[in-house]
Amino acid sequence: MTSRFQYSRWDGTQTGFEFDADAAFDELTDELLYHGDVNAALRKMMQDGMRDRDGNQLQGLRELLEQLREERQNRLDQHDLGGVYDEINDELNDLIDEERHAIENALNDAQRSGDERRAENAQNAAMERNMRLDLMPDDLAGKVRELDTYNFESKEAKQRFDQLMEKLKEQLMQQMVDQMSGAMEQMGPEDMARMKDMMQALNEMLEKHQRGEDPGFEDFMEKFGDFFPEQPESVEELLEQMAQRMAAMQAMMNSMSPEQRAQMQQLSDQLMDDMDLQWQMQQLSGNLQQMFPQMQWNQSYDFDGQDPMGMGQAMQQMQELGDLDQLENLLRNASSPSALAEADMDKVRDLMGDDAAKSLGRLAELTKQLEEAGLIEQKEGRLEMTPKGLRKIGSNALRELFSKLAKDQIGQHETSNIGQGHERTYDTKAYEYGDPFQLDLNRTIRNAVRRTGGGSPVDLHPDDFEIEKTEHFTRSSTVLMLDLSLSMPMRDNFLPAKKVAMALHSLISSQFPRDYLGLVGFSETARVLTPEQLPEVSWDFVYGTNMHHGFTLARQLLARESGTKQIIMITDGEPTAHITPDGYPFFNYPPARETIEATLREVVRCTKEQIRINTFGLGADGSLRAFIEQMTSINRGRAFFTTPENLGDYVLVDFMEGKRALARSARRAG
Repeated sequence: MTSRFQYSRWDGTQTGFEFDADAAFDELTDELLYHGDVNAALRKMMQDGMRDRDGNQLQGLRELLEQLREERQNRLDQHDLGGVYDEINDELNDLIDEERHAIENALNDAQRSGDERRAENAQNAAMERNMRLDLMPDDLAGKVRELDTYNFESKEAKQRFDQLMEKLKEQLMQQMVDQMSGAMEQMGPEDMARMKDMMQALNEMLEKHQRGEDPGFEDFMEKFGDFFPEQPESVEELLEQMAQRMAAMQAMMNSMSPEQRAQMQQLSDQLMDDMDLQWQMQQLSGNLQQMFPQMQWNQSYDFDGQDPMGMGQAMQQMQELGDLDQLENLLRNASSPSALAEADMDKVRDLMGDDAAKSLGRLAELTKQLEEAGLIEQKEGRLEMTPKGLRKIGSNALRELFSKLAKDQIGQHETSNIGQGHERTYDTKAYEYGDPFQLDLNRTIRNAVRRTGGGSPVDLHPDDFEIEKTEHFTRSSTVLMLDLSLSMPMRDNFLPAKKVAMALHSLISSQFPRDYLGLVGFSETARVLTPEQLPEVSWDFVYGTNMHHGFTLARQLLARESGTKQIIMITDGEPTAHITPDGYPFFNYPPARETIEATLREVVRCTKEQIRINTFGLGADGSLRAFIEQMTSINRGRAFFTTPENLGDYVLVDFMEGKRALARSARRAG
């Protein structure tokens, strides 16, 4: 079956590639090279964010936290908690005005009646009522207390007051329900008994759970599940949901002024005459505070806005502010992308928008994607790069450096290096065991057709295999000496130098597999590095640039190899350390005479063993430039004085030109 594809003009609505493991790893390359640690690189990317293949920026934690703080502050700047009972207070003031009007009308009617006794009684009653109204407390709780025992003149005002009290009781009851669930929009007196039964059963279940006994969660949900529309699946989930709501209510109380808080408490005491229910609520709150201390029960918010909130709106704002606080705590304490998976993405979307939820979701999947792609793996509780990841990071470094080179320097790298990297002869030979498996497909299929007489499908046999000939006599052996002294990161030279090392290793291992590449890092002392260690190597927190020891180790490595031999040294400092005859490192700045002499003696030994030293000096000043020129005159190698920005261009061009020169001389000799 042939796959069919349909193409259309891009109109701006189509999306490109999804963000995948390869794209993430490409973004991670510089961080992995700089830090030498997968965990540190992932944390850095998690903080800073990244770009997907469409060029869209995925927000990092730093940007998300700033957005979260702005969202919280916007809510605080907009709203005012003083409006929780403003509407009811205004209604009380209005009915008091109605009562005053009724008192005045009753007095006028009595005075116009001509009945002196009636007029006198009306006058006394009006004085008493007006005095009580004049002495009415300003606070809502005080007004409710006084009006509850007040003898109304107006039947309409009395009826309105009774209705307000019922409404206020329902709000307080709803407040209790809201602390536990979001189930019932209106709480009537007929639900009181059932709510008390639920509260008692809930506290009993909680106590059993704390004692390690079977709490009977399924039976509880069967009886009272309608109180909890979220349908929690365990007693732990149920209690956590309740704790979040109670903590939100407590935060609202904490955020009120002392007067507002006292007023609400007095109202509750006056109107909620069911002491058993209040005791059950207090017991539940205390138990939940012990079980979930992380809910920040002492949290409070400073509302500075002008928009007054009713009880329901205030509770909603408190829950959302609590969610913002929990999300901020999660983001601040996340040590790896996988820890972000604990965030409720639906809640993030509601609080901060689609872009934030999308960025956070992709960050949370980052570690899993890289593991599933085989680029990183868990080892003893830490993330490390796999062999595939090591190859990938070298390939990325090589591709980046090659992409910067002018095409006329070393070509487009499309065909000149095939055949396992050796010089191509454009001839073929029958495949023999051990040959690089670089098939010439045309000749291989032609051999099979000749053998079988034609037909399809073509039946291939190992005897049909024909491979491209390559020249194997241009082998070279190279040791890369990488400066790991403290000055390299201080001058921003470390990352470009390490990237060149990774690129050179990738180039030789993939294109010139018969060549040898050794690695030596040097600072106060030098050490041999393996290719597996290279991605994780970092600078040394010591002073000293020990070229002497580095040349010694490089010369020893090359003594075991054949072919043309060279040392490529990348450094930003003159030699300031050497190994003394008794085997100890010696450091001095400025360079001591004995350090310079020891280093140059090792250069002479390399020269006698026909090892060319090519030096790449980064930001070379007068003294470093003078030393490199002196060393080059002894060894007859080459010196390149370059910058971090074009270091890779110089190294790769020089290496490739050297390979071509070797190939040309080998062909002439042949």
